[in-house]
Amino acid sequence: MRRSARVAVIGLGYAGLPMALALAEAGFATLGLDRDTAKLARLMAGESGMRHVGAAALAAALRSRHFTATADWTRLDAVDAVLICVPTPLGPERQPDLSAVEAAARSVAWHLRPGQLVVLESTTWPGTTRQVVQPILEATGLRCGEDFFLAYSPEREDPGNAGFRTAGIPRVVGGADPNALHLAETLYGAVVERVVPVGSLETAEAVKLTENAFRAVNIALANELKLAFGAMGIDAWEVVAAAASKPFGFMPFWPGPGVGGHCIPVDPQYLAWKARAAGVPARFVELAGEINADMPFHVLTALEAALRARLGRGVAGSRILVLGAAYKPGIEDVRESPALRLIELIEAQGGDAPYHDPLVPELPCLPEHPGLAGRRSLPWAAALDCDAALIVTDHDEVDYAALCAAMPLVVDTRDACGRRGVRGSGIVKA
Repeated sequence: MRRSARVAVIGLGYAGLPMALALAEAGFATLGLDRDTAKLARLMAGESGMRHVGAAALAAALRSRHFTATADWTRLDAVDAVLICVPTPLGPERQPDLSAVEAAARSVAWHLRPGQLVVLESTTWPGTTRQVVQPILEATGLRCGEDFFLAYSPEREDPGNAGFRTAGIPRVVGGADPNALHLAETLYGAVVERVVPVGSLETAEAVKLTENAFRAVNIALANELKLAFGAMGIDAWEVVAAAASKPFGFMPFWPGPGVGGHCIPVDPQYLAWKARAAGVPARFVELAGEINADMPFHVLTALEAALRARLGRGVAGSRILVLGAAYKPGIEDVRESPALRLIELIEAQGGDAPYHDPLVPELPCLPEHPGLAGRRSLPWAAALDCDAALIVTDHDEVDYAALCAAMPLVVDTRDACGRRGVRGSGIVKA
C-alpha cells in the first residue's frame, strides 16, 4: 500500500506521540504539532520525556525523516489528514473542559481545505465531534461530508504496559458519514493491525467512556471489598488472588489508595455529566467515582491507626515517607495521583511527608496541587531515615526488602511487599 498521505498529529503527549511515531513507522509523512516549544526541542533532539515511548522508536522516526515536530501551524495547509490528540480534563466544578479541543479545532479550521480528513482522538462525551468540532470547522464555509471529512477514533494507550504497542491495539472508528468512515478506516488500517468500525461518531465516543467506566466501577468494588473484608480481618488481596483462579466469570481488579491518571478519575465523569444532561443519571458510575475519590481518606485513617499501634503516636509530628508519586508503576506521570493527595492530607494533620520516586525526580506544577510544585524526590538513603513508609505506587525499581528492614512501620496500600515475598512484623496492609 502506498503511504502518500501526509498526516498531522495535534498534541504530542501520552497518546499523540505514540500515534505519530506509529504513523511514521508505517511510512506516512507525519507532522507533530504542539504548543510546548520546550517539548518540541526535546523531541527533535531525540528525547521523548516518556518512558513508554522508547528513544529507539523516536530516533528511527527522526532518522527516516517521516516524522518532524513543530509549532508552525501554517504547515497544516499541506496535510491530508489531521488527528487531534489534546487533553480533555475536568474543570473546577468537575465538569468537562473542552477548551483544548476547541482551540485545536479552531487551529485546524484556519488551515482547512477541501478533501481533508479530521479525526478527534481525545476522550470526550458522546456528541462532541458532531456538536462541538463540526460547527467550528464548518464556520469556514466548508461543509462536512462534502468538502471535508470528520471522524472519531478514541486513543487506547496504556503507558507503562510494554505488552502492547500502538500498532497492535485495535482502533475503534466512527465517521460522520460513510465516506468519512471509509477514509478513517483506510488510514488507521495502514497503521494498526485491526480496525473496528462502528455506526456513528457518538458510538465511537461512547466506547472509550464505557471502557474506562468499566474499570472505574470494578476498581471501586475492589476498594469497597477491601474495606469490608478488612473490618472482618480478611486479606482482600488474598481473596482476589484466589478468586482469580476461577477460569470463567471473574476478572481480577485490585484495591489501592485511589485512582489516578487522565483516564479513570476523569473519563467516567464525562459519561456521568452527559447522562445527567440526558435525564438518566449514571448512578453506578457516580458512586464508583465517590468511592475511589474517598480512598486516600481511608488510607490516612489506617495510617494513623498503624502509627499509634506500632509507634505510640499519630500522624502529627511523624516523618512519613510517601513511596511512589506516579499514579501507577513503571511511569513518570503524576496526574491525579492519589500520592499527591496523601502528601497534602498527611501534612494537613501535622506530619511531614517527603516522597521517594525513582521515576519522578521533581513534582511538576499541577493546578490542583500548587503547593507541591518543585518538590524533589528524597535520595534513597535519606528516605530510609523516616519514621514510617506509606507505599502508594509500587515501582519495581524499589528495594522493598531493604525498605522493610530499615523502617519500623511500612503501610502498604498495594500489597507490594506481599507480592514480592517480603515479610515482616512491621508491614501493615491498608
